[in-house]
Formats: sequence, structure tokens, C-alpha cells
Amino acid sequence: MAYPNDAPTPSLQRIDVQRPDAPELAAYGRHDVGVRTLTRVEPGRRDVLNAVEGRPTPTYDRALTVEVWYPAALPGGVEPGGTYLVPLADGVREVPMIGRAVRDAPPAAAHAPFPLVIVSHGYPGNRYLLAHLAENLASKGFVVASIDHAESTYADRADFSSTLYHRPLDQLFVLNAMERMGASGNGFLAGRVDASRTAIIGFSMGGYGALNVIGAGFAADAVNRPFAPPNRLLAEHQAGDPRFEARRDPRVRAAIAIAPWGMNVGAWDAAGLAGIRTPVLFMAGSVDDVSGYEHGVRAIYEDAVNADRWLLTFVNANHNAAAPMPAPREMWGSEHFFHYADPVWDTLRMNNVAQHFATAFLRRQLHGDAAMERYLDLVPNASDGVWSEDENGAFTEAHTYWAGFPKRTAAGLILEHLPGAARI
Repeated sequence: MAYPNDAPTPSLQRIDVQRPDAPELAAYGRHDVGVRTLTRVEPGRRDVLNAVEGRPTPTYDRALTVEVWYPAALPGGVEPGGTYLVPLADGVREVPMIGRAVRDAPPAAAHAPFPLVIVSHGYPGNRYLLAHLAENLASKGFVVASIDHAESTYADRADFSSTLYHRPLDQLFVLNAMERMGASGNGFLAGRVDASRTAIIGFSMGGYGALNVIGAGFAADAVNRPFAPPNRLLAEHQAGDPRFEARRDPRVRAAIAIAPWGMNVGAWDAAGLAGIRTPVLFMAGSVDDVSGYEHGVRAIYEDAVNADRWLLTFVNANHNAAAPMPAPREMWGSEHFFHYADPVWDTLRMNNVAQHFATAFLRRQLHGDAAMERYLDLVPNASDGVWSEDENGAFTEAHTYWAGFPKRTAAGLILEHLPGAARI
């Protein structure tokens, strides 16, 4: 079927699709999924957009919309599934997209409380950009809170300096809000979420914020870069600054940083990255021309010397490796198509791979599931893996192919691991 660029067919696109060649752990888990939309307001946040160099920085009440996915107990007769109204990258249109979550479903009590995962989009983006991953993880026993970062979404995109300052603070604010909800005596998440076992998943600027939260202090001269907000506000996020050091949070036990921004423009240096002691799974495309690869994400991976860390590389993928949902049909033929898509890799394929590795990593770090080690301890270059089975179909000792990947399906992927010199 043709989709003319000037009159695209409405998407009614699904966010829960699994390709036939998806790796094992990409499959949805045993839980039904519920979803709710929340708004939380932090009073007294610094107002970067109205700050003027040399004058006292004003403050304001910063409102964040958060989409929360969670394991659900569906009432009798209620079937899984629902529709999201998703804003597009053009900042104007919204389109319906279909998933497995049921709006406002009762949360599950069995196996609760569940670990918390905070999802943080790029610049610009919104809380639905990684919905495919959020919904998938909720089916596996996680409460997932995905943030609309104010002044950084498709609809309200503002000066970049706001995103630079607010990203890590937004992530911590939502962590605190979710902890309060889990500890309260009432509310739908009371007793259902365990914020002492939290992970942050961040894409691009979301990854930048996540690195700062887990201990990476900004480079000394980052506060003076042209992109920095006025009044040296970024000093609050620098290594050695008392405000930054006081923010180190033991509740955050893991992070997945997908194409984290900043190394290639001097936001990070080796000294600041050495402050990370939290296990990190990095994901990146080898030709990323936004965050960089050799002098970007890979350099971050190598310089985070005190963290147990992994680097999953999609060979020949660009900045959109793994994270964004497939481009809605309405974006085909538009200038916004490559906000979602990659010219080499199929986005759905990358989503499924990301779901697989995120599941293995988060189950290992937040659930303590040692069985996940086999999916993370691999021959680094998947192309070097050997598929070997006997006449009965059982793997032989010579078998080194990536665990969980069907035969011939791991090509183009590299997974490296470096142990940390220090552990939290």
C-alpha cells in the first residue's frame, strides 16, 4: 500500500510489536499493564528562561506531566489494550497509537512492591517517545515513570539552556514524587513501588541528565560554554560543588544511557566521569553525529572507570539507535522523519534489541536475578559468535552465539563490558 507524502494514512500504529526475529527477552512479561497520567509541581525551581546575567535568578513553580505504566490486575472481562494520543515531532499534531496498557487499571498487589524505572526523553521529545520500552518493562514487574520535561517537549521547546539545567533535577524530583506515592497510605501506587530500587533510562539529553544524577559532575569550564545558562547555574551540577555532592542518591542503583549527549562538546571530562559508581548500560550507534561515538559515547564508557559498565553498539546506526519508537506514518516524507528513524537500521528491530538488553540489565541490577548474567556475558562482537548444536538440537561446547538471539540474528551488534574500580 502506498502512503503519499502529502496525504499519509493515519497511523493507528502499535507500540507493542515484536518482530519474528526479536531476541528472547524482548517478549512481553507475565503482568497485564495499567497506565495513568499524573501532573506534579515543584515550587521554587530556578527559572532559567527568565534569568538575566548578573541579576538574581528568579524562581517559578515547575509542572511536569508524567506517564506511569505499572503491573495491573485487570477486572474480569477487561481485555488488555488501549490507545494513546501521542504528540508528534512537528509540535502540532497528535495521533492515536495502540498498546497493551489499560488506562487507569487497578495496580497489581501480587509481587509488589515493584522497582521503579524513570524514563527521560531527548531534546525535544515527550513522554511517549520510549513508550514501547516503558510498557514492555511494566509487563515484567517494574513501575515506569516517563517524564514530559517542560520547555523541552515538541509542544513547548524552548532555549537549550533550560534543558541543560533542569534535566537531572527533573529526574530526581520525579523519583522523590514516586517514592512519596509508594509510601503513602492511599493512592493507586501505595505499597506498589519501591523507590529504593530505582533505575533511570535516558535518551540523548535524558542520558545526559542520568549521568549527572549517578555521579558524573560537569567539566569545570562547562558553565562558561555558549550553550550554558546565565549566572553560572550549571555549577550546581559540577563535581566538587557541595550542592552536587549532596545530591548523590543511593536509591538509583542502575542507569541505561542511550546516546548520552555532551562529551563531544566538552560537558564531560575524565575527572567528572570518574564520579560514576553506579552500574551503567550504554547504548549507541557507531556513527552518531549528535552525541558522537569514538569521542562521545564510547569515550564516556571508557572514562567512567569506577563503574561496572556495558556498551551496546549498533554498527552503522546514527543518533536514534534503540530509543525512539518507529516513525508514525504522519512523519513519513516530512522533515521530522529522521527525528525517529535511522537510515540503516530498522527502528522496530532496534527497539526489540533494546527491550531485550534492558530487561536483562534491570532484572540483574534491580531484582538481583543472577540468571540474567548469561545474556550480558557475551562474545563482544556478535559476528564472532559460533552457532553449534548436535544432531538433537542441543548446543555443544563450541556454541558461543549470543544468548537469547535466534540463529543469524545478532549481526551488527557489539556488547562490551568493563568492570569498575569502585562499586557502590
